[in-house]
Amino acid sequence: MDNYMQKNQKLWDELTPIHVRSDFYDVKGFKAGKCTLKSIELEELGDVTGKSILHLQCHFGLDTLSWARLGADVTGVDFSKEAITLARSLSSETGIKAEFINSNIYDLPENLKGEFDIVFTSYGIICWLPNLERWSDIITRFLKPGGTFYMVENHPFMNALDDSEDAIEPRVIYPYFHSSQPEKYHWEGGSYAVAAKISHPAYEWTHTLSDIINALISGGMRIEFLHEFPVSCWKALPFMVEDEKGLWRIPGDLVPLQFSIKARKV
Repeated sequence: MDNYMQKNQKLWDELTPIHVRSDFYDVKGFKAGKCTLKSIELEELGDVTGKSILHLQCHFGLDTLSWARLGADVTGVDFSKEAITLARSLSSETGIKAEFINSNIYDLPENLKGEFDIVFTSYGIICWLPNLERWSDIITRFLKPGGTFYMVENHPFMNALDDSEDAIEPRVIYPYFHSSQPEKYHWEGGSYAVAAKISHPAYEWTHTLSDIINALISGGMRIEFLHEFPVSCWKALPFMVEDEKGLWRIPGDLVPLQFSIKARKV
């Protein structure tokens, strides 16, 4: 697994300088005061003023710094050295205080001490994790007693749908159920954010909704809610259409596209 994750780390090191220049991430808008957090997490987590937040898999920190702008004391973690270097630079440039740790999630206890009011993670992160039980243990390790875990993520069912350029309707082509061996993809010509000169393998793991919930429960958390949404915050599939709020849907709202979970450390 370490070999797969090291190759993924190299992928994200390569993607970081590409993403920072993309319209998708709109770093210029962020520097001008734009909040990069979406309405779902803002509404469901509520006021974070004065709360400590640990943001796992933070990429180069725009959401991390957005939580800090809202009054939280935030620490962001990512395994990409390039992403953390950029996050620290953005923190310094904007004057937004936040701590950033370069670490694989599974090695985080060796690189970070303390406990937090909230552990947060969002959008496109679960597929990069081979072991959810260890992930859940890490979350519990860093939560204060009674602390909150919150995640908002692409729905596992959406990840099973055909995302090829010529797809015209929902059609399952990828596995839904977990396998210990990752699916190998080849990122060619860019990423979800922007077209670019890139050619790199990627290794992703599928996890069902029940896998995620059961891992959190086994890690010592009580689920407070699970919500499923017929919208995506980005155009993940070619046949999606944009609604009046700037969110993306499959016509007819046929399947779930995102979900959120809020849990509390028992």
